[in-house]
Amino acid sequence: MAEAEVTTVFQFIAWTNCHSCQFRPRLLHLIFMRTIENHPKADHGALWQVREDAQGSSRSEYQGRRMNADPADRPRISFSTIKLRVSLARTGACALCLVLLFSLPAAGQLGTRSSAPAPSKPEVPQDALGRTTPRGAVLGFLSASRNGDSDLAAQYLNTRRSGKAASDLAQQLFVVLDRRLPARLNTLSDLPQGSDLLKPDEELIGTISSKSGNVNISVERVDRGKSGRLWLFSSETLNAIQDLYDETNVATIDTFLPVFLVSNRFAGVPLFEWLAVFVGIPLFYFLASLLDHLLSGLIGRLRRRLRKKPDLPNLRVLPIPIRLLLLAGTVRWVLIKLSLPLLARQFWITTASMFTIAGCVWLVIVVNGWVEAYIRPRLRGRNHTGAMSMLRLARRTIDGLIIFAGVLVALYRFGVDPTAALAGLGVGGIAVALAAQKTLENVIGGVSLIFDRAVNVGDTLKVGDTVGTVDDIGLRSTRIRTPDRTMISVPNGQIANLTLENLSVRDKFWIKPFLNLSHATTSPQMHAVLNSLRSLLEGSPSVETNSASVRFLRLGSYSLDVQVVAYISARDWNQFLELQEALLLRVMECIESAGVQIALPSQTVFLATASPQRKPESSGY
Repeated sequence: MAEAEVTTVFQFIAWTNCHSCQFRPRLLHLIFMRTIENHPKADHGALWQVREDAQGSSRSEYQGRRMNADPADRPRISFSTIKLRVSLARTGACALCLVLLFSLPAAGQLGTRSSAPAPSKPEVPQDALGRTTPRGAVLGFLSASRNGDSDLAAQYLNTRRSGKAASDLAQQLFVVLDRRLPARLNTLSDLPQGSDLLKPDEELIGTISSKSGNVNISVERVDRGKSGRLWLFSSETLNAIQDLYDETNVATIDTFLPVFLVSNRFAGVPLFEWLAVFVGIPLFYFLASLLDHLLSGLIGRLRRRLRKKPDLPNLRVLPIPIRLLLLAGTVRWVLIKLSLPLLARQFWITTASMFTIAGCVWLVIVVNGWVEAYIRPRLRGRNHTGAMSMLRLARRTIDGLIIFAGVLVALYRFGVDPTAALAGLGVGGIAVALAAQKTLENVIGGVSLIFDRAVNVGDTLKVGDTVGTVDDIGLRSTRIRTPDRTMISVPNGQIANLTLENLSVRDKFWIKPFLNLSHATTSPQMHAVLNSLRSLLEGSPSVETNSASVRFLRLGSYSLDVQVVAYISARDWNQFLELQEALLLRVMECIESAGVQIALPSQTVFLATASPQRKPESSGY
């Protein structure tokens, strides 16, 4: 097949030699290599010889016809026509060769690989009784036995017994499981291969304690020919059933209840179980609430009498989470004392587990709230409003983590693998983080602002062109009260990126007045003014002596300039203004005592006028 294909294609390409097709050598080599790839079992040497023979025969045949032809019979063709035909021949030959080139692999595949299709994964045969998984086998056996079909239940046993012996064994197994097997059916594997990696053909259902030791109740995977591999109760378990059955007390709670509570069923559940759910649980919760009310009143009176504070409120002795935990403990205690069927025990244990999870989560959330209520007044007393915002965020974060942990525990309790949920939560968290990028930036900026303690409520800030007093520091933004009594909300991310000037944390204030003295001031008067000002600064208790300086600075255009520089120690801006006012008044007294006046900005203009010309005297006649 491959040699015939290559011969045809090679002959056609060799024919194109008469038109000097420049792509011929490349096409020959490419087709030859593609043929070898798609025909791995072909004789590659023979294919190469076919290529050479086809090329040589076509060339010699063409040259022979050309030499034997009569020149008179040759048609006269113009040069432009020859050029056009050569161009068309090149284009057509190359296009046809490419078509044949890409058709060869398809032909090779149809000829060599269609006979060996890819093996498909064998499907697990579905069993009508649900014995393809450990959970299906156990639940199917319990359903058949509860319906009284012992013959059907015997088909779930890996035993050589048959007939009545197999039915009796199935009935004994059902009694043992229904009375003594630990209720954890929700943890059974629902996979055909089971969940035990060390023993892939065996699944442990539970362990029953007996006089001779613990007995493992398990199912095993057995090959049943055309039916496939089925999960059946193991022969080792069935050998120990007789001894367990002899130790089992057949009497149940059904024998102590009225007949109508046991015989009447709704949705397959006896009436007394419905009454326990819809009457027993609400009644227990009501009694717990009544007990909480009585104990809270008694303990509250005792606290008020001991502390002698009549306004103390009553404490909740049994809050709602404690009631739920008491209810769960009561349910488990009743299950220990009473002999209930397996499915009923499974329901009540699951209910008690849900009450336990909800009560624990709720209790931790309540305790977290108590911790926040204890810390918040102390932070408020120290004016740590930023820490108060962080405290609220920490509480909500912890509450969310507690609820999330409770959900994971509940999913695990119901036999649900939370791995996929955690993976989806991670992807969802990334999406939320990208969507709330600006919000997270502001929150992180607020957290850094709070931890750095750079700003406190009541501080005077200058953020960019905004000056005001900090009114509140939140997680997303900081609110600033301007001198015009307007409120500006600045995002914390912006504050973290801008230059922040806190005017309230100054330990001392810089005073730098310029004294403009009149030009009429004499040299002795200037000495007197400078000495009196230096003495004033050195004797003032609020002035930092090392920073005080009085200098005759320059001769101005309209005044004699004296510069006074000093640092004044003050606790806040208002006290600084008060001290500065007193100091400036003393400066004025020093200037006035020297007989010097303060120069006013003025400018003297001298106007020059021409002398009046004498008018010529008029002569009289």
